[in-house]
Amino acid sequence: MKRATQRMWLTLGLAFAVTGCATEEELNDFGDQVEAELAAQRGGANPEGDAQQDGRQNRGDRDGRQGDDRQPPPPPGDDGDVERLPPPEDGPDGPDGRQPPPPPAGDDGDDRQPPPPPPGEDPIDEGPIDEGPIDDEGPIDDEDPIDDGDPIDDGDPIDDGPDDFARPLAPSPADNPISADKVELGRLLYWDPILSGDGDVSCATCHHPDFGYADALPLSIGVGGDGVGPNRRGATRAGRNAPTVLNTGLNGWLDEDTLPNPSTAPMFWDVRARSLETQALGPIVNAEEMRGDAYSEEDALDVVVGRLLDNDTYVALFSEVFGGAPEDAVTAENLGKAIAAFERHLSRPNSAFDRWLAGDDRAMTAQQVRGFNTFNRVGCDRCHTGPMFSDYRLRRIGAPNNTGNPTDAGDGDHRYRTASLRNIAETGPYMHGGTFATLGQVFAFYRRPGTQPPPGQGVLPRDLGPVDRLVLGLRFNGQDEADMTAFLRALSDDGVDTARPITVPSGLPVGGNL
Repeated sequence: MKRATQRMWLTLGLAFAVTGCATEEELNDFGDQVEAELAAQRGGANPEGDAQQDGRQNRGDRDGRQGDDRQPPPPPGDDGDVERLPPPEDGPDGPDGRQPPPPPAGDDGDDRQPPPPPPGEDPIDEGPIDEGPIDDEGPIDDEDPIDDGDPIDDGDPIDDGPDDFARPLAPSPADNPISADKVELGRLLYWDPILSGDGDVSCATCHHPDFGYADALPLSIGVGGDGVGPNRRGATRAGRNAPTVLNTGLNGWLDEDTLPNPSTAPMFWDVRARSLETQALGPIVNAEEMRGDAYSEEDALDVVVGRLLDNDTYVALFSEVFGGAPEDAVTAENLGKAIAAFERHLSRPNSAFDRWLAGDDRAMTAQQVRGFNTFNRVGCDRCHTGPMFSDYRLRRIGAPNNTGNPTDAGDGDHRYRTASLRNIAETGPYMHGGTFATLGQVFAFYRRPGTQPPPGQGVLPRDLGPVDRLVLGLRFNGQDEADMTAFLRALSDDGVDTARPITVPSGLPVGGNL
């Protein structure tokens, strides 16, 4: 495995360490072990090593593939500094002081380790360590505490400043640093229908944690609807399928060594917005999603900000988080920043695949490993590449429009952003129109040599033009499909924060008419 890849997943491990999955010393020790293994591989008789046999060695490396005519990646944005991943550091005790590896899990007929226990229902009760109301990653296993010199001493209470909490991997813009208080304000706003025209819709309506922070509908039902997920009913539908907000703080992550620029991260199917801060305000002004016909698009944000200013609780919360007089704290810009901070908090990749890539050979089954290799061999990774399994490019692949929005032209040229495959098994239906109900239908589409969708799966856009040839007529059989489906299920994150407020400051039903 390339050292850059090792550093990337060690950084993921550092993110897990602050959420209670591992200590920093253990991860430093893991870095030592990785370096020793790499040295042994370089000096051994078989420099290829066993890792190549399961595909980890070639993760994301497609320079030698014939017929790959991908365009060079776009230049990085110039409106913000990027954040470099830190290199692994040597542990304080050197290679001879490493902790012994944990014993293997019991053999119950499944070659995977048992998943970690789900987070507790009460994310605030963490015992004597007061980490603020957003730390819902479950209790830290202190059965064998390690004295690593960290000021957070197991069992001793600490004084948390506003920025001292379990941070996500996703970087924040310089003008919107993440903090526990800001995340909790964003959580309230995310669930409060006060942001919608008629007070019946919230962000959570279409991006609900019960459905992988999507809604399990082909086209979302916004204003005037009732119910949640696939049971929601209503006449007004959005024009496209609702993508998950999980890991959107990492949108645009292409380089294993460099985290994405949060100020230029591509958002929406047509990349009409850049950054979570901009994306968060989009649905508030959209007639089908949240605004309705209560006021004009031009007036939407002013009306919503006025409502927040009239609410004493929100005025106090905004003033505490952003400072200044109420009219300076409660603004549309800060509204977007608070919601973006909450969504960025949900960017915590922690799937079986991540643990397997970091060296846990039991994290994925043999079929899932086989599916990962098949995924690369077939060519799926031409577009679904990099740490997030997306190149984030706009592509014309001939996916059908939903009959509820037959004239959808994407970015204007029938192109749509490559979707990330993270949590894909939890967030169907698929494609921009939600026209494929199952992964099996998606595979059937990619196997077809032409651009016609399977019968009954929506309509092709008119004047489609040339279709990206990389996605046509992929060759794989039924066993390959089964293996790749198993692999895609290994991309679902464990321990996702699904906490929701009991009440919201507006006094409206939490989440709206769910």
